[in-house]
Amino acid sequence: MKISTRGRYALRLMLDLAVHSTGEPVSLKDIARRQQISEKYLEQIISMLNKAGFVGSIRGAQGGYLLKKEPSEYTVGEILRLTEGDLAPVDCVGKESGGCGRKQECVTIRVWEQINQAVNQVIDNITLADMAEWQRESGCGDFV
Repeated sequence: MKISTRGRYALRLMLDLAVHSTGEPVSLKDIARRQQISEKYLEQIISMLNKAGFVGSIRGAQGGYLLKKEPSEYTVGEILRLTEGDLAPVDCVGKESGGCGRKQECVTIRVWEQINQAVNQVIDNITLADMAEWQRESGCGDFV
């Protein structure tokens, strides 16, 4: 499994919103500057996050984006699955697998299932709030 730039940048964008949340909208231009990511690319990602109801948008000169929920209510897993799709290491253990005809005699399926479970255990138990706290502890400033 390899996470694409879209997934990585979506996570950074959401984390930036969590870290810079003051109740006021955060402009995409500010996020792009802090994260050193193209504003055009972030527009594509924020559109996906907005459609999924992860963020809300405010139009106008003082507009921008806000998290729809508290940072503790978003997991890394749900953000990555939105942008990446199923994160299973192989198709036969993914949610959309439809079943494998060799599952009964395939020993390697146990390896793929354990990898899948381990990944899900990690990403489904880390929240944006956890990451925001790590950001504060790291002293890295605005960069994620």
